Amino acid sequence: MMSAYLPSFFARLRACLLLPLLLSLLLPLQAAAADPSHGVHGMVLFGDRDGLYAAHLPLFRAPHDSQIVLKLRFADAEQERAMRARLDGKTALWTIEPEHFALRRLAPDAAAPLREFRASIVEGHFERGGAVRLKDAALVVERVVLHRGLSAQPAVRASARYEPMGRFLVKLVDSRPDFDHIVLLERAASAPIEVPKHGVEANLTELARHVPLVGTVYYDTADLR
Repeated sequence: MMSAYLPSFFARLRACLLLPLLLSLLLPLQAAAADPSHGVHGMVLFGDRDGLYAAHLPLFRAPHDSQIVLKLRFADAEQERAMRARLDGKTALWTIEPEHFALRRLAPDAAAPLREFRASIVEGHFERGGAVRLKDAALVVERVVLHRGLSAQPAVRASARYEPMGRFLVKLVDSRPDFDHIVLLERAASAPIEVPKHGVEANLTELARHVPLVGTVYYDTADLR
């Protein structure tokens, strides 16, 4: 009798010991999935030989209603070197299709800041026919350079403010409707630049009065109507 009872006793004991472990692994995943900012947060990848940046592609609706720019790097040193060389001095569009994560983890006051994520690296726009060049690449977040929440309320601003990020300028999204704009420069700007907001071509003309331009890396209006 005792020998027949022992296997079932140990099976129940193992189940009791394993259950807390399984719950400890599953509960954080369930909590992350329940976060309203959880989703696929596509980004523009840009940079040069001095480093790489990623700009979140914002919308005026949750969970994408934040303008965020990251300074990041590839965990793999060879991938980092190759991507810096490939982007250096170029205006060709590259984007990042990351794994699901909660966007609020990139906020300055995040309780569990996002330090690393995996992603596909796409030549072109990942939602508009771009070609995947790297799959499951590990990206390390070095710092959050810009983080601004967006308001869904209609608003008009007479000027456009561009923030310097290395040899690039990133336009702040501060109106609705508005446009997303990233510009490559011949050399880094020393301070933010503000120009009258009359559309991208007029903006480029005005920017050229202040800094030497190479061209536009990214421009989009469709997501910011």
